[in-house]
Amino acid sequence: MTDAVFRETAAEPRNRSVPLAHLSLELGHLYMEDFEAGPQRLRSHFAEVRPWAEAARAAATARAGGKRARISTCFLIDDYFTRFSTPAEVVPMLLAEAERAGLSVDYLARESGCAVTGKVPVAEAVAGRIVESPPPGSYGLRPSAAQTGWLANGERSPVARAPQAMKPAVEWQPPKETAARRHSVFLDVELWSDDADGHRTWSCPFLAAVWQLARLGLLRNEGEAVLVPQPHTAAGFPDDWDELPSLLRLNDRADPFAAYRTCSVLPTRFLPVEHAVRVILDQIEVDPGALEQVAERSGRERTSVPDSVADRVSYVYYAGL
Repeated sequence: MTDAVFRETAAEPRNRSVPLAHLSLELGHLYMEDFEAGPQRLRSHFAEVRPWAEAARAAATARAGGKRARISTCFLIDDYFTRFSTPAEVVPMLLAEAERAGLSVDYLARESGCAVTGKVPVAEAVAGRIVESPPPGSYGLRPSAAQTGWLANGERSPVARAPQAMKPAVEWQPPKETAARRHSVFLDVELWSDDADGHRTWSCPFLAAVWQLARLGLLRNEGEAVLVPQPHTAAGFPDDWDELPSLLRLNDRADPFAAYRTCSVLPTRFLPVEHAVRVILDQIEVDPGALEQVAERSGRERTSVPDSVADRVSYVYYAGL
């Protein structure tokens, strides 16, 4: 006799794969005040973006060995921290100014969708996958990120305490970056804040980290892809942000939304936020099934993809705005 193991097919966990482009190119992520400033502010932004977007396309083509690189463009609107105007007013203005600069937005996303999309608590699920990197020599004395809502890239300064009888005072020590090169660039990132009623507000860096995971095709909920593009079939746009899908496909011929790599063209004021994004991405245990799918497909295509998720993300910063 031989031992046999039987399993229900439905019980086998499966990860739905998503189509992948070579590059997800973000043409902007602006705040309420940028839209309130009117078309001229958007015009200035896209004028700055265009040459860098062309450079990013050229770099993606070079990585593809001169073959046609699959490149999709996207734009993220912040409707999470402040609701302003309406999609019916904002989106046509945004698309018109992009077109004026010779740019096309393939996918439009709402930042609130990085917190919750449909019934999926996306940000909460990603927060549950944080695995903190303990600094060398640490003994787990500090509370975890799950308790404090803060995530660091190294060892914080010790908390000074009044000396007890017969015990010396704790001396001040500088913070230390875990992967420092000669000198530390220490960063402590706030992931969320809770008000007196227990309502949680996710931080801009944390939602931006979720956004990057979505663009890399690495978000899953019970095996299903999260932030799936919805086609734009209506004649116009709704008057309420909640009536607009979290991710909208504006171009029927666009290459896939998710990609092996991402590049974002942003004003320099976003640099601190995106530094925090890298700290967060370095300490998230990404869904292994999604990672395997990307590795298998990139191998078939002979496309080089960095092992580190954070290294799949790149930026171009322009001065001003």
